[in-house]
Amino acid sequence: MSPSVPRTHAAAALRMKQIALDNQDRTIRRLRAQLATERRGLTTMKKELEDTQVALEASHKVIAGLTEIGLSMSKKIEKMKVKKQLARANHVECHQKFQARIHEAEDSMQAQHLLIEALVDEKDSLLQTIHGLQEANNAPAPFNGDWEEEPEEEPE
Repeated sequence: MSPSVPRTHAAAALRMKQIALDNQDRTIRRLRAQLATERRGLTTMKKELEDTQVALEASHKVIAGLTEIGLSMSKKIEKMKVKKQLARANHVECHQKFQARIHEAEDSMQAQHLLIEALVDEKDSLLQTIHGLQEANNAPAPFNGDWEEEPEEEPE
């Protein structure tokens, strides 16, 4: 074998190793670029997640506030319902009292009307009796309802 064969063989081996190193270097650069791209994507995704987390927390606060307002309004509505029921009960009670007063007044008016009718009947009966007595005694005509006015006395 000639002395150039080992050199050629060694040069070829070196050349093969150099090619393998170059391939590994390209692979490493490509993987580093992919890693950098993935990191940027992950950073963007992390930022989006943080923004979403902040928005979610704000949303939770809004929901909690609205829930508190809703509960407060529910309590107020319940109080208003109770007041409305009390007012309605008072109205019914007052209405019943007024109805009772009206019935009492109607009964009283009816009793007064009956009393007036009885008095009118009694008056007519008394007038007839007086008229009959006057005719029996040949007295002057009965009272006709006209008053004779007495002259007023003037101070001297």
